[in-house]
Amino acid sequence: QVQLVESGGGLVQAGGSLRLSCAASGSIFFSKNTMGWYRQAPGKQREFVATITQGDSTNYADSVKGRFTISRDNAKNTVYLQMNSLKPEDAAVYYCNANLYYTGRNFWGQGTQVTVSS
Repeated sequence: QVQLVESGGGLVQAGGSLRLSCAASGSIFFSKNTMGWYRQAPGKQREFVATITQGDSTNYADSVKGRFTISRDNAKNTVYLQMNSLKPEDAAVYYCNANLYYTGRNFWGQGTQVTVSS
């Protein structure tokens, strides 16, 4: 079992920045897992934001490329999402995801709210 706890959400003005964190526990193979961030705005489906593999290969949604950066600290079992130049359309609940290397199972955090005022 894997537990994921997100933090760092909040209210920010358009053009501002936030850094989300996701601390993982329960999986001793954190460094092997692909970690990701997804988001869900009210009335919309959950959508992909970014992923980072065990080899630090990253992938981003077109809507956030050049503004968001995903990174990981394997020593701390933590993945981050640095969000710059935030737009009102970035407002959503942001969820951390872990895709386990050995089983392929997916785990989700409880989400953290990001609100962007215009």
